[in-house]
Amino acid sequence: MDAALLRRPSAVIPVAMSVAALATVIGYAAIFGTARQADEGTAAHVWQLLMAGQVPVIAFFAIKWLPTEPRQALPVLALQIGAALAAMFPVWWFQW
Repeated sequence: MDAALLRRPSAVIPVAMSVAALATVIGYAAIFGTARQADEGTAAHVWQLLMAGQVPVIAFFAIKWLPTEPRQALPVLALQIGAALAAMFPVWWFQW
């Protein structure tokens, strides 16, 4: 993986947003438990905003770098998608 391309904000921001979303879910589960709530709380809305907010950043990265640097951009895209899936996993696992 090319470290120079990984230092671009459009490469790092989606990963950071996924990590923040994962931390939100884990923090909420650690404090309040994993029981289903009758209504979505602030943590659910923060998670949704973080996950939806990274989609345009990933699209920008793909549009900008895939045509010019495909070999370096594909691993970064895989990292971004993997981070997003890691943030989605606890939500799926606990059926929130």
